[in-house]
Amino acid sequence: MREIISYEWFTIFMVLGLVFITIAKVLFTNRFLDFIGVLGNSKYLKIYTKDQKFIDFFDALLFFNLVISFSIFSYLAYLTLVPTQTFELDIFLKFILGITALSLIKILVERLVGSLFEIDKIIDSYLFQKTSYKNFSGFVLLMINALLLYTINPSKPILLAVVLVMALINLMGFMTSFKIHQKTLTNNIFYFILYLCALEIGPYLILYKLIVEYKA
Repeated sequence: MREIISYEWFTIFMVLGLVFITIAKVLFTNRFLDFIGVLGNSKYLKIYTKDQKFIDFFDALLFFNLVISFSIFSYLAYLTLVPTQTFELDIFLKFILGITALSLIKILVERLVGSLFEIDKIIDSYLFQKTSYKNFSGFVLLMINALLLYTINPSKPILLAVVLVMALINLMGFMTSFKIHQKTLTNNIFYFILYLCALEIGPYLILYKLIVEYKA
């Protein structure tokens, strides 16, 4: 797995992810400083939820890093779990394209659902909170990828630990959203469960199925 070409391409994409983060920090310095403390307090969510736009350049920059970081980790995990495989740029690009497409389609469908049921404000607030925690997990994952590539030799226990850390960060985001909208959700628990199955769990099962079938 650790061929020179793997290092080169992974490094190029990691630098690209770092460039996106740097641009976000330079253009939105105060917001970025609030963002990196999102796990510790709700200041970021309270301030910037109100100013959310359909296309937010700050979130977009961090989203690009998220896609790159998640793709690197996913492919690195794939190469670790299937040691007979070697790095192939075209496959890695397919990882990036698939993750990007799935994420964007998911967001658009969620916004469509919000519009159809006339709960746009709730959905917008929820998506902003969820996106913020996902982007933060991408920020953390960039550093973890650097450790896995250049310091720590990836193994199944280490990969599992990383997955658990990412899941914990996003679970914190989910619990924050649930707490804010607890009354609305408990009054519509059936639709909430349906939403979780269709738009939160479903896409990841589809992505897993596609990876397994491609592997086969």
